[in-house]
Amino acid sequence: MLNISQKKELVERLHQQLTEVEIAIVVDYKGLDVETMTKLRAELRQSEIQIEVVKNTLLKRASENTDAQCLNDFLTGPNALVISTTDPVAPAKILVNFAKDNEKLEIKAGSLNGKLLNEEEIKQLAKMPSKDELIGKFVCTINEVPTSFVRVLSLVPGSLVNVLNAIKDQKEAA
Repeated sequence: MLNISQKKELVERLHQQLTEVEIAIVVDYKGLDVETMTKLRAELRQSEIQIEVVKNTLLKRASENTDAQCLNDFLTGPNALVISTTDPVAPAKILVNFAKDNEKLEIKAGSLNGKLLNEEEIKQLAKMPSKDELIGKFVCTINEVPTSFVRVLSLVPGSLVNVLNAIKDQKEAA
């Protein structure tokens, strides 16, 4: 059991995290055994995503005046809060994939920059490319422009040589 000062510290820490969060997702973990929860925690930790099991009353206090306040209506029963400050897609992907294998994990709702997301919207978010994938595609696109430009420029002298050869052949034939 936490004493009052520990609860205050927890609420302050959570409030600070919730002010900086990109996405917060509330999940119901009731029925998952310790081993399964440990696997979920490890998978989330690899992507630098936090999962916290906190009393609903403390979480409601911590979410006051943050984008995650819209989740308060879903804070009933045993909940875990999944938060990411960097990539909003990664936690959605991990949770949706994990829920496919573990039917007892229920995604309740999420908050993306203050917008309330239902379970279906979180599943749609999980289908999007992650931040790293988008950066990779962007770098490839930027790299492709100069490469294509050089390729086009290298065709100009070759075409000129072909035209000059055709003129030479024409004059020799005449």
